[in-house]
Amino acid sequence: MELFTQQKVQRYEEFVDRCLKPDLQRAIDERDKVFEQQKIFADLRRNIENLEKNSVTSLRTLVNLGSEVYLQAEVPKTQHIFVDVGLEFHVEFTWFEALNYIQKREETIAKTWLIYFRQIDEYNQSIASIKAQIKLVLEGIRELLQLPAEKSLPERNFLCLLSIIPDHSSLVSFEQL
Repeated sequence: MELFTQQKVQRYEEFVDRCLKPDLQRAIDERDKVFEQQKIFADLRRNIENLEKNSVTSLRTLVNLGSEVYLQAEVPKTQHIFVDVGLEFHVEFTWFEALNYIQKREETIAKTWLIYFRQIDEYNQSIASIKAQIKLVLEGIRELLQLPAEKSLPERNFLCLLSIIPDHSSLVSFEQL
């Protein structure tokens, strides 16, 4: 292979590694943050409801101290819990108060669900665009190296069912892979 072709291939590979792959990872991380925010309140509400349903007054649990090191802990009274209300502030609530707080937060999220949908859609479009750029650059490298074209795989659509609003579901289409 001639020197010019090698240099061009190297520049393309550096562009993919230094620009496109970090951009792709950043877009995926931002999208995942939106999903995580929605999931936290649903999980907390479900856990509190299970404690109430089973009339749990005390419990034993494992607490993650970090680096996957766990400590067994005993909670003698479960009627009060601490909820992170933002900016690392925790408020002590009774189960009833916590459920009311969660309901209000979910209502706030429900009012802004369209914003979340738009954010998720923007991140999905960004991810798809970056993947297309990577594919284009890799195709250019393939042509420069005069490698035979790969057989194309059948197109696949992936769908994910999300619960954005309590007791409501919305269908979100992810990028084609």
